[in-house]
Amino acid sequence: MNYGNIKRLDVADGEGVRVSLFVSGCRNHCPNCFQPETWDFSYGQPYTEETEDYILSLLEPYYVDGLTLLGGEPFEPENQRELVKLLRRVRVERPEKTVWCYSGYTIEQLRSEGHPRCEATDEMLRLIDVLVDGRFVEELKDISLKFRGSSNQRIINMRRSLESGEVVLFDD
Repeated sequence: MNYGNIKRLDVADGEGVRVSLFVSGCRNHCPNCFQPETWDFSYGQPYTEETEDYILSLLEPYYVDGLTLLGGEPFEPENQRELVKLLRRVRVERPEKTVWCYSGYTIEQLRSEGHPRCEATDEMLRLIDVLVDGRFVEELKDISLKFRGSSNQRIINMRRSLESGEVVLFDD
C-alpha cells in the first residue's frame, strides 16, 4: 500500500484535532474528485512499519482526538488489508482515540458480496467509530455540510449501527 499524505493536525476531517492518513488507490474515480492523483495505487510513498509507528506516535498527545482514514479509497481491498493492522494497533495502543473513515462506497456496498469486500472488511468496519460513506456527487455538492462534500454522503455511527443492525447516523 502507498499513501499520499499524513496530516499531523487536521481539523477538517472529523471531530476535534485528528491525524489523517491519505491512502493511495481508488477505483471510484468520482468526477471532480478533490484528489484525483490518489486514484493511482502507486502514488506517494510506500506504507511501511515505520510509517505505522510514526502515525501511532502522532496520536499520542492528549489534544489529538483520533485518526482519520481517507484517500484515495481506504476500502479498496489492497488498502483494507494493511489498514486493518493499523486499526488493531490503534485500538490496543491508543484506545481512547476515535477512528473516522471516508469511503466512496456505501455501507451497503461494503456489507454485500463483490468488490470492494474482502476478508478484512468486517473487522475494519468494527474498528471504525464513524464512517462517512458514499461517492462525492458534484450535482449534490453543498459547502454548508459538516464533514462531507455532497448531500448524498452519510455520517454513520458505526458502533451503534453494528449494535442495532441498522444504519444509525452520527449525531454531532
